[in-house]
Amino acid sequence: MKPVEAGEILNLYEYERVREARRREIIALKAERRVGVGRYLSFVFENHQTVWFQIQEMLRAERIVDDAKIADEIEVYNSLLPRPGELAATMFIEIGESSLIQPVLDSLLGIDLGEHVRLEVGPHVVVGQFEAGHSDEERGKLSAVHFVRFALPPAARRAFGEAEVALVADHPGDRGRTVLSAAVRRRLSEDLE
Repeated sequence: MKPVEAGEILNLYEYERVREARRREIIALKAERRVGVGRYLSFVFENHQTVWFQIQEMLRAERIVDDAKIADEIEVYNSLLPRPGELAATMFIEIGESSLIQPVLDSLLGIDLGEHVRLEVGPHVVVGQFEAGHSDEERGKLSAVHFVRFALPPAARRAFGEAEVALVADHPGDRGRTVLSAAVRRRLSEDLE
């Protein structure tokens, strides 16, 4: 997938003029790339457009105008893009009641380790590989946002368009299996091309 380049980034003034329209577009796009699993987990599969939007929003929020700092943000956010043969997602732990936030996060400690999150593509099982640094089991700390990659072997990539595809969480703190809709599968197939 083509990384976001500096030439695509709008300055703060230009972005502000188009922000509301782009925001609506990205919300609609993310709806087609979002998969809920279990009670608390939601995955948004990233692509060029979603990452571009995150960069623009970060630059806006932090009022970043320095070219070197913009380049740093681009580099950081481009790391969220899937590499060839991969799907990449942001996993959100979504907890509606504030009184449940810490107990639920505690119950999900370790979800980013081992084989708790996987993609099933027909008979092929692809275990999610999480970015390090979002949990600390020794201190009992877990972030509510994680980045996960699914490196699909060639046979799984070939089967992706036709086979049943499901996103699975199998952890004592939350379990679920969600079959991807045809619309989501179609969007994600584009990422694998």
